[in-house]
Amino acid sequence: MPTFPENALDATEDAVLGGRLVLRQPRRGHRVGHDAILLAAATPANAGEHAVDFGAGAGAAGLALAARVPGVRLTLAEIDPALAAFAADNISRNGFAERARAVVLDVTAGARAFAAAALPPGAAARVLMNPPFNDPATSRASPDAARRRAHVSAGLEPWVRSAARLLGTGGTVTLIWRADGVGDVLAALARSFGAVTVQPVHPRPDAPAIRVLVRAAKGSRAPLALLPGLVLAGADGRPSEAADAVLRHGAALPLANL
Repeated sequence: MPTFPENALDATEDAVLGGRLVLRQPRRGHRVGHDAILLAAATPANAGEHAVDFGAGAGAAGLALAARVPGVRLTLAEIDPALAAFAADNISRNGFAERARAVVLDVTAGARAFAAAALPPGAAARVLMNPPFNDPATSRASPDAARRRAHVSAGLEPWVRSAARLLGTGGTVTLIWRADGVGDVLAALARSFGAVTVQPVHPRPDAPAIRVLVRAAKGSRAPLALLPGLVLAGADGRPSEAADAVLRHGAALPLANL
């Protein structure tokens, strides 16, 4: 099991999903936000299936999925040993130890590294991921190494390639990405995935989308579908009813319905 570094006491405990989850996470560096909860809400899963959260951080997205779907088995895969230790701790503190685990793993690595983490080809029914998506050519990188690794993209294709290897035929990958990069997402998925379904995420009713949630099925030839957008807040700045249902009450988004 991943172990905490010496500076692990510099952490906070934060409630998400209206208090359904309490997550311990580093005070500095990458912090849990709406993206992780939206990702979980967009991920289809059933009891008994194995879901793997790529780049899990402290475990927010995967654990939110586990909270919504009783009986789903979960692996939280994280490259940073310190964050993987937080993820392992959050598994225990939220009562998921019997069906979840955390592993230290570079999700862009090859099959041998995955096998060493007990993740052989075809081992998962679902993969969810929130890859770093800031373009290093246009984004100002954070001086914090962990935050920089969590936010600055090295490319989506290695993540999708690993997901394709890990999933069985018909298994699904779900991800969240910048709205202006949806073309890159479709290109990365084209080789191994079909039935691509996209839901834009808008900050306000009159604002362009800032994120896209995307679900795709391995080996499918079904055409692309574009769902109505999710609006996070009304013109008055208050959370929309749909967003509140997801972010506070753990509701699923349409993408989670196969």
